[in-house]
Amino acid sequence: MSKLTRRDFIKSSMAAGAVMVLAAPYSRVRGANNDIRVGVIGVGGQGGGHIGYFHKLPGVRVVAICDADKAHVQRKATDFEKKYNAKVKTYIDVRKMLDDRSIDAVTTATPNHWHSLVTVWACQAGKDMYCEKPVSHEIWEGRKMVEAARKYKRIVQTGTQKRSDEGLIEAFKYIREGNLGKIVVSRGFCYKPRGSIGKVNGPQPVPESCDYNLWCGPADMEPLMRKRLHYDWHWVWNTGNGDLGNQGIHEMDLARWALGQKGLAPRVISIGGRLGYDDDGQTPNTLISFFDYKPAPLIFEVRGLPRKQGESAMDHYRGTRIGIVVECENGYFVGGGGGGWVYDNNDKKVKQFKGGGGGEHHANFIKAVRSRKVSDLNADIEKGHISSALCHMGNISYRLGQKASPGEIMERVKGNKKMTECFDRFQEHLAANGVDLKKTPAVIGPSLTMDTNSERFVGEFSDWANMLVKRNYREPFVIPEKV
Repeated sequence: MSKLTRRDFIKSSMAAGAVMVLAAPYSRVRGANNDIRVGVIGVGGQGGGHIGYFHKLPGVRVVAICDADKAHVQRKATDFEKKYNAKVKTYIDVRKMLDDRSIDAVTTATPNHWHSLVTVWACQAGKDMYCEKPVSHEIWEGRKMVEAARKYKRIVQTGTQKRSDEGLIEAFKYIREGNLGKIVVSRGFCYKPRGSIGKVNGPQPVPESCDYNLWCGPADMEPLMRKRLHYDWHWVWNTGNGDLGNQGIHEMDLARWALGQKGLAPRVISIGGRLGYDDDGQTPNTLISFFDYKPAPLIFEVRGLPRKQGESAMDHYRGTRIGIVVECENGYFVGGGGGGWVYDNNDKKVKQFKGGGGGEHHANFIKAVRSRKVSDLNADIEKGHISSALCHMGNISYRLGQKASPGEIMERVKGNKKMTECFDRFQEHLAANGVDLKKTPAVIGPSLTMDTNSERFVGEFSDWANMLVKRNYREPFVIPEKV
């Protein structure tokens, strides 16, 4: 396999006098009728949706697909030809796709550990990017994505499609105008069923169709220690970010948006565990993260176990399982799935904001690609970076934590009424699932302080925490200090 990195490519291209091609790719010949030609990277799951979303947009054609697993590529190429009576170029190595100057924009739905690197490479290659959430696997690399987008003047949209939901746009405007009084707390919820992924006794075979070196990319090339390579990477720290950074990033983004906060929280603390079963997953299936924004905090809760042992239904908070609740002085807002409702403090419905769930998000990206205006994006990369980094902050506190008894945890958070209320419900939920926290203790992480300008931790435990802000990249899949 070629050892040429994207950075090497850029240097050699500049030496050959191709600067103008990279800086202004729209000077090159476009497709028929000025079509925007799109390549999709990572087509085993969400990327299949990208193919459908973009190919149906007026003036847009999906012309190439790429995946480290050739079985995914072959299947999607066959499906594409049957559905659209057209062929797409196929790639296994993303670097070769990015070298293709007939592609104007790319989308990525790879595993999380690839998102940042492929976005930086795409920007360096003069291509616009639609990047799935979370945009990063660590905090540091998310900021590098923003820097790359700005340096190369690329349009980079984050896949948090609810940013394009008309109902939520109006609802948050309504709240910011003070119609419910001051915000007291913004809560995000990811109560989504997540069963055990099983447990293996040793390394498992990687599917023969997969180039495992390319699949791992920037991540450590570890033996496969779970039954499934695909999807279950979400629950392993080397490649995933748990449900806080999987489904939860959508709701985290909404909860922050509702607060109007544009930067990281100054402090974070998490409580949680992988509880209720013993499997090969590493990330917590039950978690509380408290983000100490002022004047109102953001609290996020993850639950993967059902409402009660033996049932399939999930818990809810004020009627929401996957969504947000913004509690204000004179009422609260519940939403997330497409608009939402405002309630008064007696739980009576007051006002509805109808939304479509963000179905126009992909079209919004194309609009900005045509206009070349970052301001046209509903979810510019910087918004995606901040919300993704909040998820990483919550996970970092958890990962640095230690197991403690319920009494010890309560003692640690007793000065925080909102956190004690969350922990009370946390205990009740686990007890209903047969989890005895005295026998299988939860983890409480340290309270970490963030320098919101440098986006690095400071103070107590910062040396340890900052080790998780940036990973050690595996050559040649390296994001440089200067993008």
